[in-house]
Amino acid sequence: MCAAFKTLDDVNVHGKTVIVRADLNSPIDPQTGRIQDNERIQAHAETLRELSDKGARIVVLAHQGRKGDPDFLPLEQHAELLSKHVGKPVKYVPDLVGEKAEQAVESLKNGEILLLENVRILDEETVEASPEEHAKGVLVSKLSKLADIFVLDAFSAAHRAHASIVGFAAVLPVVAGRVMERELKALSEILEKRSSIILFMGGNKPDDCIKVVEALLSRGKPEVKILLSAGILGQLFLAADGRDLGGPSMAYIRKKGFDALIGEVRDLAAKLGDRLKKPVDVAYEHDGKREEMRVENLPAPGPIMDIGNETTSIYADIIRSAGKDDAIIVKGPAGAYEHESFRKGTAGIYRALASSKAFTLIGGGDSSTAISLVGLRVEDFSYVSLAGGALIHYLSGGKMPGVEIILSLRRPK
Repeated sequence: MCAAFKTLDDVNVHGKTVIVRADLNSPIDPQTGRIQDNERIQAHAETLRELSDKGARIVVLAHQGRKGDPDFLPLEQHAELLSKHVGKPVKYVPDLVGEKAEQAVESLKNGEILLLENVRILDEETVEASPEEHAKGVLVSKLSKLADIFVLDAFSAAHRAHASIVGFAAVLPVVAGRVMERELKALSEILEKRSSIILFMGGNKPDDCIKVVEALLSRGKPEVKILLSAGILGQLFLAADGRDLGGPSMAYIRKKGFDALIGEVRDLAAKLGDRLKKPVDVAYEHDGKREEMRVENLPAPGPIMDIGNETTSIYADIIRSAGKDDAIIVKGPAGAYEHESFRKGTAGIYRALASSKAFTLIGGGDSSTAISLVGLRVEDFSYVSLAGGALIHYLSGGKMPGVEIILSLRRPK
């Protein structure tokens, strides 16, 4: 897969107008209302810097939030942060398909970068449609006339058949940007080059975890060797065994509607057999402190917030024993790592991953924050994905319209 699709290495961009679809969607600081700097912006800055250094005239398309939501904002702040990380000015125009945008694009000089307005100001952007249908819309029909090449760099939005993701493929040459390229190469490394997978599934989205495990089991190759369960999924496996987790934990599970998953979890446990590893002990909150309890002594008087020390040790030994032909996919932390006293499980697992010989892929949401809080770096792992929902969608076997476009445009042999 990796050698087959076209990247920036396959096009001459000097003097060309290049539209880059990035994913700059960022968390908002609740106190200031400003967007927070993040790894996505930093990563896309690399693609933009390379294009600028090669003399391209760069037009960046991106989104922030959805109409009607508090985080639906103009992209002026994003231009400021991009400028910092690219190391060159990134111009911003508060227009997308109007006269101001057109003039700004046409006046670009070689090496200059322009960020247009939030693509979701257009209702047509979020309509799911084919490339040919989107090509007839205002966004693609207007901007494609001003451009020579389209660079799709937004893997984390590529599970949506939105206008700015798929529409330009009908009318312009398309290549993958560096972020897209890295994501696809990491996934290819796991799904095509490894013989077996160890899964660590934690966090507070057990439904996503179940989808991934089911899809990989159905795929057959690579083989699911072991599932290490933690977080809410680990608790659900215990509940499916008939364990009473305790009032506070069961109340949370019911509040979130996760109790409806217990039947699925029980069926999944039967499919996995002895490949399933469940927590043997848990850490819960009691009077503001961490307390640990073996699962046979449940229920816990306080909310379960982490796996216990013994479970962490067992899981870490399995991770460290993985060979170079194995891959380890990590979805979510072991527990509530944002609280220092409940960070021990995540720290132990991530440190074992950092010393593993296997190909380690960490994905989902705020992985980079968790990595930093346990004293490690992104570079300590084979790959840390920038995608949340899109990564889960991909691993779950869902359609990825943007990825399908990239993979359909094969590099000549």
